[in-house]
Amino acid sequence: MNARDEAKKTADPVDWHPADIVAALRKAGWSLRRLSQHHGYAPTVLRSALARPWPKAERLIAEAIGVDPASIWPSRQKRRRTRTCSSQDSTFPLNPDRKSAASDTNVNVDAA
Repeated sequence: MNARDEAKKTADPVDWHPADIVAALRKAGWSLRRLSQHHGYAPTVLRSALARPWPKAERLIAEAIGVDPASIWPSRQKRRRTRTCSSQDSTFPLNPDRKSAASDTNVNVDAA
């Protein structure tokens, strides 16, 4: 075995080609257009999932085909698993029902 064969075996799985995804949908009795409309979207909306990450659309397409989204887009799933979220990046409170400390203080702006 040469180095090239070893590299192929250890390489990350490749995302499906968009034409392969469309063909699998056709084989399952769907088109991207019909699937979009079936789920209440505009006819061309799900097409964007073929080019850009969109977890909900990926899940809808994968369910129609009958496979897991990670098997169609392994690179996107890998990127999502390795992404970290720090509390400094968060713009939304962790518990939306709980008032923030700023809203508990009664600051009178007109008193100045």
